[in-house]
Amino acid sequence: MAGSPELIPSKQAAPQVVPKSSLLKRMSGQKQLMLMSLPILLYVFVFSYYPIWGWTMAFQNYKPARSFGQQEWVGLKHFKFLFSDDTFLMVLRNTIGMSVINMVLGFVTAIVFAILLNEIKQKLFKRSIQTISYLPHFLSWIIVTGIVANSLSVDSGIVNVLLMKLGFINEPIMWLSEPKYFWGIVGASHVWKEVGWNAIIYLAAITSIDPSLYEAAEIDGANRYQKMLYVTLPGIKSIVIILLIMNLGWILDAGFEVQYLLGNGVVVDWSQTIDIFVLKYGLQIGNYSLATAAGIFKTVVSITLIFAANTIAKRFGEDRLI
Repeated sequence: MAGSPELIPSKQAAPQVVPKSSLLKRMSGQKQLMLMSLPILLYVFVFSYYPIWGWTMAFQNYKPARSFGQQEWVGLKHFKFLFSDDTFLMVLRNTIGMSVINMVLGFVTAIVFAILLNEIKQKLFKRSIQTISYLPHFLSWIIVTGIVANSLSVDSGIVNVLLMKLGFINEPIMWLSEPKYFWGIVGASHVWKEVGWNAIIYLAAITSIDPSLYEAAEIDGANRYQKMLYVTLPGIKSIVIILLIMNLGWILDAGFEVQYLLGNGVVVDWSQTIDIFVLKYGLQIGNYSLATAAGIFKTVVSITLIFAANTIAKRFGEDRLI
């Protein structure tokens, strides 16, 4: 149009790119936090990273009386011996078997216990049950294995007495002398000791679920069990996955105290774990190189499983640890 101002397309302002501050600048702006973290970092370095220097023993015929330069280097000799030794393969089987039992039973019982405890409406009764359930966590394995041994005793153990009174068995069972029962006893002992403590984090996750989801489910006609299945369980799924990833890193850590204290010569082929193997060869026999090689194998497998589980969780779009 004549006399009308010429329409000039306005230029959009280019988005300003805020330069990222360098790591040193960010650290200088958080001096107090860095100073607070220093003791923890020092502790981790001294007790977690500095001892890695000792891994060199796995590649030597280590002799305590010799200096580092005088040690005989043998390469992967001890690792080859581990995977050709029937005793280590048996120990590896026992470790994986008991660890899987402990992990599965620990996860299932803790989740079920947390969900059932959350359904208790009477606060005093709920708190009493929760307090009683996690008290065994503070008992040492010395005390726990003593309780287990007395409970499974042939003479006056409560388990045998109760089973005989109910008519399930006609004579006492030697629970701790039967290899087929040992893994189950270890798993049950772990559950009794840790179920209440493990349930705490699931109870905390349940309390963070939006109450309106339960109200909507109730309006839709869901009963109490359906609300557990379709609201509570999906609400704690992310916590379950993260804890599962973390626990996979301990798959070769089936324990030491309970197997060492409850084990005996009759069930030795089913009770020994990698930790007992390391103790036997490292301190009792004095083969430090072989014991170190077994420890390295355990660590490498644990780290590999953590990253594998984390990658799988990422691929399926689930919450992950890293």
